[in-house]
Amino acid sequence: MLRHEFQPGKLVAGVVLAAAGVAYAGDATRSWQVEWFLAIPLICGGLFLAAVAAAVGYGIRRRRSRSSASAEKVGAPASTNGSQAIK
Repeated sequence: MLRHEFQPGKLVAGVVLAAAGVAYAGDATRSWQVEWFLAIPLICGGLFLAAVAAAVGYGIRRRRSRSSASAEKVGAPASTNGSQAIK
């Protein structure tokens, strides 16, 4: 299985949309009563939290890649290998 980067924004958005779906599925089966306007603050708040989680995750990945890239630049640059002839 191929590994991929963890994206917390998509996880939060999926959980919130699944919660809204469960709430309205319970209303459809008459297990409980859910008002129709509940979806607006639930979805908007969940998407806002997903955006915050995605921004934090992006910042962490960017900082981690920047620190690992600076650690890899220890050797000599590729242009100093002497393979280019001067004409």
